[in-house]
Amino acid sequence: MARLDRGPVSGAACGPDMPAIEVRSLSFAYPDADAAVLEGLDWSVPQGAFALLVGGTGSGKSTLLSLLKPEIAPAGERTGELRVLGENVADMDARASAERVGYVFQDPENQIVCETVWHEMAFGLENLGVSRDEMRRRVAETSYFFGLEDWLHRDTDTLSGGRKQLLSLAAVLALRPRVLLLDEPTSQLDPVAEKNFLHALFRVNRELGCTVVVATHQPRPMLEYATRAYRIEGGRVREVADMASLGRRESLFSDEMLGWGAIRCAKNGVFSRREDNLGSLEPPGGVSSAKKSLELDKSSEFVAQTSLENGLEAFSRTDGSRILQKMHAGSATTLSKGWFRYDRASGWVLRGLDASFSAGAVHAIVGGNGCGKSTMLSVLAKTAKLQRGRMVRGAASAALLPQNPKALLVAETVCDELMEWASACGYDETVARERAASLGLDGLETRHPYDLSGGQRQLLALAKLLLIGPELLLLDEPTKGLDLESRRIIARALRDHAKAGGTVIMATHDLDFAEQVADDVAMMFDGEIACMEPPADFFADNVFYRA
Repeated sequence: MARLDRGPVSGAACGPDMPAIEVRSLSFAYPDADAAVLEGLDWSVPQGAFALLVGGTGSGKSTLLSLLKPEIAPAGERTGELRVLGENVADMDARASAERVGYVFQDPENQIVCETVWHEMAFGLENLGVSRDEMRRRVAETSYFFGLEDWLHRDTDTLSGGRKQLLSLAAVLALRPRVLLLDEPTSQLDPVAEKNFLHALFRVNRELGCTVVVATHQPRPMLEYATRAYRIEGGRVREVADMASLGRRESLFSDEMLGWGAIRCAKNGVFSRREDNLGSLEPPGGVSSAKKSLELDKSSEFVAQTSLENGLEAFSRTDGSRILQKMHAGSATTLSKGWFRYDRASGWVLRGLDASFSAGAVHAIVGGNGCGKSTMLSVLAKTAKLQRGRMVRGAASAALLPQNPKALLVAETVCDELMEWASACGYDETVARERAASLGLDGLETRHPYDLSGGQRQLLALAKLLLIGPELLLLDEPTKGLDLESRRIIARALRDHAKAGGTVIMATHDLDFAEQVADDVAMMFDGEIACMEPPADFFADNVFYRA
């Protein structure tokens, strides 16, 4: 596949010294927003750069990138000038936009529109009126470059998350853009798929001469490829002088959060929770002692149950739901010899799955894309039914946060979203506002949910679920698109839910989060649980899945 800068580009002349991206005095505010997201922003990215764009949740990263692509630019009040390779973005037609700017979304489900890989690769070219011969040549070149030949005729809905993300990248690059923008492109990828995707992106940058800009909350894996980094804060962008600072591994737990049972392990920085010794800051003696302590704690675990008949409440809850605690020696949720497939033509996704999840704990499920994590959550949520085997969940109420939070967001404002289930679940607007504030959503009540950042939508969807008070909280990639502070907020919310007697089961590729928040980590492989261990043991012994 030849370099992408081999031919002329429509519009203004573009020399080698001209910036790939040039933004001057840009201000932008969403409709009905109290304040501008971007204000007086200046930004320049040189041609050929591999640039990282970092910043907090809601800082404006996604907004800034989408404003550079006319077809997906958000509605709102905008002033200032944006140029890509010398051409004003406001003057670009569809062809100029395709030739200059490619965009890869955070969630490939929001980008893939065709049934087969081949048709997805050709879709954009067909819309631009590219001839059939040229279309076949570009699809062939791009498929060869990314190694897609073996699955070119596969149905897109049968692909793993990693392959879907790679397909999204390949389909965009078939249009041969000179500048490639990516919004959290690795947030749903397992560690191995992430490395493969980043290597492909590196080749796009170095071998094809494409300028790459990645908006990310997880810059550490990308530092070996990046040539520049920028931080967006307070509506403005500044270049990061010390890129090494972006690679530091920061704790999810601040000193004031240690009070609810997170104790730093002096050996390797792992956290363990000792609810029986909340005030102690002494580290456990080691991996073996931490494991023993965990086993002792589980001997007196709590199971959460819902009872409308019994008026007793074992603990108070701000959301007004009636969740009772009951001493129990068994598990809250169990899967036994579970088999599941989506249709007879496809293979088994779950293959004799045995799993047991205790109440009063946070359980992390890790594993490669396509191993069955999301399917297992759907079975536990009873949105999918086992073809063979048994699932025991008792009378426990459950709520599932899917990978795409938009599936839960149906109202016109954030406030309306929070109040959607108020009458059915018995909470009022005051409680809803308190829950929103606890998750960092203050001041967003009048905003449309789709005008929020990806991370803010994730927090909003979680707030809705916590308001109904489910005993079993199921989460599919809960930290996707979240910055460090927002991940801390999620960590506290999950630990509080478990402490109150609830059960949390989360499928995640965020290994740092799993290590620091979960009581145990289970690895799925080929539709089964390959192992389940305390975080300290799991990450100490694992060669490839290391936090």
